[in-house]
Amino acid sequence: MPVLKNLLGKSPSTSTGRLRNRRRAWEHGKSWEPPRHLTTRRFREVIANLEHAVGAQLLDRTPKGVVPTIYGRALLKRSLAAFDELRQGIRDIEFMSDPTSGELRLACPESVAAAVLPPVIERLSRMYPRVSLYVSQIKNPTQQFSELRERKLDLVLARLLPTPTDNSLEDLNVDVLFNDRLAIVVGTNSPWAQRRKLKLADLVDEPWVLTPPDTWNSFLLQEAFQAHGLPMPKLSVVTFSLHLRIHLLTTGRYITAFRSSVLRLIGIGGRLTTPPLPHHLAYGSRTSAVRSG
Repeated sequence: MPVLKNLLGKSPSTSTGRLRNRRRAWEHGKSWEPPRHLTTRRFREVIANLEHAVGAQLLDRTPKGVVPTIYGRALLKRSLAAFDELRQGIRDIEFMSDPTSGELRLACPESVAAAVLPPVIERLSRMYPRVSLYVSQIKNPTQQFSELRERKLDLVLARLLPTPTDNSLEDLNVDVLFNDRLAIVVGTNSPWAQRRKLKLADLVDEPWVLTPPDTWNSFLLQEAFQAHGLPMPKLSVVTFSLHLRIHLLTTGRYITAFRSSVLRLIGIGGRLTTPPLPHHLAYGSRTSAVRSG
């Protein structure tokens, strides 16, 4: 619509950002000021033409400013989707005209970014040197994937349970990359690494450094201890930082749980190892690539 073009500007990506910003402002009780490229008079004309086109009042003029009516909120919600689709369409055309260039926006937990992602980027950059990669960090677990659904991301690399307990991923494309086993890890200078025999019960009262309790590592570790009739170890340090966990492990005092893929790929010059437990922890999750449907 010409009125939307006048109201929001020319660029689909800029327009989508403006729509989202205004929606957030309204949700926090703030009024909508006219865009800088429009005079107040022109802004009123654009809104009047838009209201005439849809046959409903879209904005309320209050002493505090301009706020949307229920019709305005409904139109804003659909406009976001429309501009997202338009932006995606432009990106599709750009890709078809030159498949060797473009942008890829992905997000993953720090452990994936540090261990799994580097060889992938290395291979991708050699195959497609003109592709720009934008990587952001997310917490894990996440089955909301709101930014993926809003088209702010193209891909999420995440660890998912083998059998999701709900239907939260039905509208997304999930490709399993590999199964991942949870491994208990200590520093090679740890007394636990020198023991010939070791049981889980021996580790309950030792200092642990783990990710927060609402993440897969902690959740699955708790399941492993409970399966042997043991309480979850008391956490001495709780952090998402992979670097901090590695540093504390190399002191020889702390214990943690890493994915076997992380332990294998980070290497750390032989400074980390798995203690001699008589059994392995079960496969806890699958590292998957999740795309919008």
